[in-house]
Amino acid sequence: MDLTTVTSYRHARTVDDLDLAPGEVFVAGGTWLFSEPQPGVTGLVDLTTLGWDDWQVLPDGDLRIGATCTVERLQQIPADVVGPAASLVRACADAFLMSFKIQTAATVGGNLAMALPAGAMISLMSSLDATAVVWGPGGPRREPVESFVRGVRETSLEPGEVLRAIDVPRRALVGRHAMRKIALAKLGRSSCVVVGRVDLDGSATVTVTAATPRPAVLRFATIPTADDLRDAVAQVGADVGWYADAHGPADWRAAMAAELAEQVRAELAAPGPTRAEHATPAQAEPAGQEDR
Repeated sequence: MDLTTVTSYRHARTVDDLDLAPGEVFVAGGTWLFSEPQPGVTGLVDLTTLGWDDWQVLPDGDLRIGATCTVERLQQIPADVVGPAASLVRACADAFLMSFKIQTAATVGGNLAMALPAGAMISLMSSLDATAVVWGPGGPRREPVESFVRGVRETSLEPGEVLRAIDVPRRALVGRHAMRKIALAKLGRSSCVVVGRVDLDGSATVTVTAATPRPAVLRFATIPTADDLRDAVAQVGADVGWYADAHGPADWRAAMAAELAEQVRAELAAPGPTRAEHATPAQAEPAGQEDR
């Protein structure tokens, strides 16, 4: 879509170029920005010209993902770098409501900064205990992705700040992962995404996204019992709240979160490989409910 109010476009080359004039906004992939009218936008500042690396392995072994790395290039990171999390990366990328053409343009950082409940990179990065690296007038700062996303279309970014990178700890990449997603249609926008992870020390993390306005990350010393997990998921409603829109009412999303979380827990507790799985609404219903 043409943005008829835009009168300027400039390429960012240095940190100094990130100072926005009134009416200016940052652009990277632009897949959302150009999808609808932006009446208050008069100028665009291109972040892709900053030359940020798509990814790099940090000295401590953690993986840094550049904010301007596209979803397509994220999936092309070598398997020996991403480790066992490679299948989770692909599954979250496939959870996007997008064609493969959009994946060539949409960026990891842009998906986080948009802070939409169904943001697939939010599901991925919050489930991997990733940290957002932010540049701003006050200097760089770091914040866990789970708190960087504060609500629907709301992040912790202050005026003048930009998401520079996302750091993923090595311990999260080398753990065991399981994922479940449900949507009202097979290729529809995610209504609930649950990702489970077990680290090498035995600690477990279950992350609920899409069904909530912001990530809900549940942590356990070991793989929880079914009862403990059910209680923790039920508490999400009080702590974070359940999201409702055209893609699913709040009570249904809460029920699906509990169901998918138990599927993830059972898979992680069982021996053998884990997988990522998309469930249709019928598949996600409790046993015995299909014939009602």
